[in-house]
Amino acid sequence: MTHRISRRTGALTTTLGAAVLVGATALPAAAAPTAAVHCTSATAGLAEKLTKDITAALANRQGTVALGVYDRSTGTTCSLNSTTAFDSASTVKVTVLATLLWDAKKTNRYLTDTEADLTKAMITASDNDATSTLWKQLGVAKIQGFLTAAGMTKTVPGADGYWGLTQENVEDEQKLLKLITAKNTVLSDNSRAYMLKLMGQVVADQRWGTPAGAPSSVAVHVKNGWLQRSTHGWRVHSLGTFNGAGHDYMISVLTQDNSTMDYGVTTIQNVAKAVHKALVPTTPGITRYTPTDSPREAFVAVPPRG
Repeated sequence: MTHRISRRTGALTTTLGAAVLVGATALPAAAAPTAAVHCTSATAGLAEKLTKDITAALANRQGTVALGVYDRSTGTTCSLNSTTAFDSASTVKVTVLATLLWDAKKTNRYLTDTEADLTKAMITASDNDATSTLWKQLGVAKIQGFLTAAGMTKTVPGADGYWGLTQENVEDEQKLLKLITAKNTVLSDNSRAYMLKLMGQVVADQRWGTPAGAPSSVAVHVKNGWLQRSTHGWRVHSLGTFNGAGHDYMISVLTQDNSTMDYGVTTIQNVAKAVHKALVPTTPGITRYTPTDSPREAFVAVPPRG
């Protein structure tokens, strides 16, 4: 374990070696030292605790995991494999909604009733048909326009209408969640409120992943996704934002090479529980969220032989 103080911010930085997982084989951190949980914080001791607890949560888990944590209230960040690319599965639906609202803002118009119905179905129930309709309506050029405006430079829209094969990474997903949760020039305040409202209304059997262990004192907003392909097995992802109890934070976890969907869900929830517990310790009268034991998500379309 190493500790250092940033000359620029004075924040404590802690790095703790972790196992690097390739396929089903765990390799020592020395084989690839870059793949370690890395946290910084303006709050003394928090970076060290998060690094230790997240690393422990990932111990002996097989697969490839990328994660990002950001808490505005404590100036805390954590990352692991944040630039590794993954097939997006249904998590791209947040980008589709953001693009629609960004495009509407440019002409100062409200969403139509049809668009409102489609966006609600897309986010709260992960409806694939609604997503395909909006993806086709917007077109890749507009989606790319939003990605550029948002600074999501490594996100690549899926080709031939396969929006679930959009390439994304944790770094860009964290940029998106930051835009949704704080005032900015890309998304209007009304747009941000609408996105958070829908992400807060996701149906119960899709509220798994990053909300696991969230204290009842914070509001939860989530969008998940999963996808199985012949290469890299199951991709299982979860994006969440949380605010309340003096905190304003977000968690992105992207995974692949999972043996089953449930295995990936468990990996994500182990991480989430560690993060919530470290950021918002339990106080009397506060309970922690336990997700469904039968997690569900929409299975997005992929090309044959995919």
